[in-house]
Amino acid sequence: MAKCDICGKGVHFGNNVSHSNRKSSRMWKPNVKSVKCMINGNARKLHVCTSCLRSGKVERA
Repeated sequence: MAKCDICGKGVHFGNNVSHSNRKSSRMWKPNVKSVKCMINGNARKLHVCTSCLRSGKVERA
């Protein structure tokens, strides 16, 4: 679910690195919202990241 339907932005993986330099895996999730959008004249629910919402790539319904 943590994937933008517009730009395809998804989860990124990496490591938590402690002060003693031990590594444990972690992930960064994008800020994805469920939004009603106008697609071809119809209102549909999409998962859209907030950067796409702010940039105006999506027209809200």
